[in-house]
Amino acid sequence: MKLNELIKSFDIFCTNEELNLLEELGAQARPLSSFTEHDQVIINNLVRKSVISKIVYSKHSVMVMKNDF
Repeated sequence: MKLNELIKSFDIFCTNEELNLLEELGAQARPLSSFTEHDQVIINNLVRKSVISKIVYSKHSVMVMKNDF
């Protein structure tokens, strides 16, 4: 059983910068290198919060995409 099935509603706190970056990211996977250093720090924070996933395709190719809720 998943946590989402047990708890009907829970929110993950996100700052305004994180919410803006999530809107910019959209539903498609994008290369991490296409973001500025500041945005990459925000993305790493969102990865720690399990809001965004990193997908490693090769040694030098990392993509990021939003998790589904």
